[in-house]
Amino acid sequence: MRVVFCGINPGRWSARAGAAFANPRNDFWRLLHAAGFTSRLLEPSEQAELLTFGVGLTNAARRTTRGSSDLRAADFEDARERLERLTADYCPTAIGFVGKAAYHGVFRERPEHGAQERRLAETTLFVLPSTSPANAAAPWDERLRWFRALRQLVYAVETYSPSTKSQPVS
Repeated sequence: MRVVFCGINPGRWSARAGAAFANPRNDFWRLLHAAGFTSRLLEPSEQAELLTFGVGLTNAARRTTRGSSDLRAADFEDARERLERLTADYCPTAIGFVGKAAYHGVFRERPEHGAQERRLAETTLFVLPSTSPANAAAPWDERLRWFRALRQLVYAVETYSPSTKSQPVS
């Protein structure tokens, strides 16, 4: 697994669709493709295909809410342990937290965008701007810049890792 994207929690659109980032105004799927994580633009209903690209999805909190402001500390109670198991089982190069609130919910620290000092085993933790339509403060170009930075980090680590014997990554 190359990277796991960790959203904050399923919103109502996603819960109804049974797919992550399903709100048609959410930029996640467009950013994922534009940054080069996928070779084509996927629909939320095609999320299982992400595995063929070495991409996984999870959420910091499991409870569906109207908005992330409805979440409470208890909603994140087992989040860190779930992410630790995920990193042990799948060894992703990075976990990309989609929004500062997802990272904050798990670790109770206020992050900046980008790679964090904290790691889970060998996995880099990286905070992206939220892709939610409610995050109007971050323009498309800024969000795309952070998604591309994460992709560059993931592929640079894989390209130069001794375990990959410097094999090029497509």
